[in-house]
Amino acid sequence: MKNNINNKVILLTGGTGSFGKGFIKKIIKNYPRIKKLIIFSRDELKQYEISQEIDLKKHKFIRFVIGDIRDKDRLKFAIKDVDIIIHAAALKQVPTAEYNPFEFIKTNIVGAQNIIDCAMDSKVQKVIALSTDKACAPINLYGATKLCSDKLFVAANNIVGKRNLKFCIVRYGNVDGSRGSIIPFFLKQKEDGFLTVTDPSMTRFSIDLDQGINLVLDAVNETVIGGEIIVPKIPSYRITDLAKAICSNCRIKIVGIRPGEKIHEQMITENDSYNTFETKDKYIILPSHDMMRRNYYLKQKKYKPVKVGFSYDSLKNPSFLSISQIKKIIKKFLN
Repeated sequence: MKNNINNKVILLTGGTGSFGKGFIKKIIKNYPRIKKLIIFSRDELKQYEISQEIDLKKHKFIRFVIGDIRDKDRLKFAIKDVDIIIHAAALKQVPTAEYNPFEFIKTNIVGAQNIIDCAMDSKVQKVIALSTDKACAPINLYGATKLCSDKLFVAANNIVGKRNLKFCIVRYGNVDGSRGSIIPFFLKQKEDGFLTVTDPSMTRFSIDLDQGINLVLDAVNETVIGGEIIVPKIPSYRITDLAKAICSNCRIKIVGIRPGEKIHEQMITENDSYNTFETKDKYIILPSHDMMRRNYYLKQKKYKPVKVGFSYDSLKNPSFLSISQIKKIIKKFLN
């Protein structure tokens, strides 16, 4: 695969989150000839903590910039001379979004538009925006803001003109063991001898951080024409199986589904099936009724279109993790 990372300047928004930390480690390990990696976030403490974990004298290409994607002037300053933007900044907590809706709108929607505007006014060549399963047929405000963000980035490809600039999206669910996710939540509850399950029929997709980072790097390195939503083929698991894998002797307490929570995660709807292609390891959703992109993936890339009516959710997924496989994942998060 062609390497489009080395000798490039990359801006990583939300660079001090779980994805950002993993991305920095991956770049240090595998891309020593990168020109510059700019860590853009509003959390000065997390920037300081990360800087203490890295030998900045050895890895001189790393820069830390305090800023908020809501602030277009600061963002414009940070994007100067940048070649690639990895957009990971977002407000994500579902209950918090329901209580503070406009704050999520300002970060997840207005912030996305600021990224687009600043990229248009710079020499940026590619923008990879991170999405979420909750943007697919959203039922909560967080998902709705990320759907709007996805639509903005897709539509931005229509107005790039003669610029050498492409916008595409990478969509996946919660990362295994990430902050606020179910695995650390269950591990903490295990100490009290019981686990709370919202609905025993619930299923979720499973993806680890390294897989998510590789998916983004693949999007940078691949020849994309802009407007794609890239979705990985990953296994599912049942919440009850996860509970058994973490503590088979714990009492299970059913507490009922939370506001804005889905029983099953979904990343591709039936309506998306008309313009979705698949490869061995991923799906690619194209803008609807876009014959130019469709012909490119059908004839030049020779990708296979999915069947009309296809959908991709954690229940219908043909690949499910066994309890023993889940236990192997959990071991990574045990002290």
